[in-house]
Amino acid sequence: MEGSLASARDGAEGDVLPYGPLDPEADRTFELTLRRWVRERTGLDLGYVEQLYTFGDRDRSAQRPVGAPKVISVAYLALVREDRPTGPDRPRWRDWYTFFPWEDWRQDQPEVIRRTIAPALSTWAAQAPRGSPREERRERAGIAFGLEGAGWDADRVLDRYELLYEVGLVREAHRDRKRAGADPTQGPGLGHAMDMDHRRILATGLGRIRGKLRYRPVVFELLPGTFTLLRLQTVVEALVGLRLHKQNFRRLVESGGLVEGTGKLDSRTGGRPAEIFRFRREVLRERRAPGVVLPGSR
Repeated sequence: MEGSLASARDGAEGDVLPYGPLDPEADRTFELTLRRWVRERTGLDLGYVEQLYTFGDRDRSAQRPVGAPKVISVAYLALVREDRPTGPDRPRWRDWYTFFPWEDWRQDQPEVIRRTIAPALSTWAAQAPRGSPREERRERAGIAFGLEGAGWDADRVLDRYELLYEVGLVREAHRDRKRAGADPTQGPGLGHAMDMDHRRILATGLGRIRGKLRYRPVVFELLPGTFTLLRLQTVVEALVGLRLHKQNFRRLVESGGLVEGTGKLDSRTGGRPAEIFRFRREVLRERRAPGVVLPGSR
C-alpha cells in the first residue's frame, strides 16, 4: 500500500511527518537540507522532490512558548520507493487512508461518508440561516464529497479535510478549539489524528500528487525498474483512491507511450504469466504532459 512516512515523537499528540530545523550556515539550499535531513532521520534516499507549500498559521503548534519566534514550515512533496526506514524517531510507513478514510473509493463510496459525514454535513447546512447561507453550505458539502448528484473529484483532498475541520469532525478541530478556550465539544474524530497541522500538510500533498499524475509520470518513481501492468495499476489506484477499469487503463497506458515491453514474463503471479514492462523514458521528449490519463472508475 502506497502511503506516507510518519513517526511518533515524545510529547506529540499524534503521528508527525518527518521534519526538522534549517541550519542557515550549513545548508546551501532547502532541497539539499531536506535530502540530508530525511536520510539522517529515516535512512532513506529521496527520489523526486518538489516544494509543496509554506505553512505559517499563527497557532500551528502548542509547543511554541509564548513570545517565541513564529515557526514557518516549508513543506516538500518527495517520492521514494518503499524500504524499511530507520532512525531515532521510530519512523514507519503509514497507509494514508488511515488518516483520510473518506478518500478511499476503491471499493465504492466509503461507508464513513454515508454513515457519518453526509448526515453531519446535512445538519451543518441546516443550521445556517435560510436562503443563500444555507444553500452555499449545501453546495460546498456536495461539491467536496460528491453528494446530491455532484461527481467525486479526487483532487479535492485539502478542501474535504478543511471542511471536516470546520464542522468539527476531526480530532484536530477539538484540540485546537480547546487550546483557544472555545467550546471543546467532541465530534466523531474521523481518521487518525496528527500532531500540529501535519494532517493538513499531508492532505495538501495527497491532493498535489493526484493532480500531478495526469501530466507528469511521477508514478514510476514509486516502482522498480521493471513491473507488470497489474502492479502499475495497483499503485495508481492506491494514489487516486479509485478502482480503475483494467482493460481501459492498460489501453491508455500503452497507447500513451508510457511503457514498453521487455519481452520477459513474470511467472510469480499465481496464474497466467504476466508480461513485464518498463517506463519508456523517450515519452518525456515526445509529449509536453506525459501523465497517466485516468479512465473512469469501475
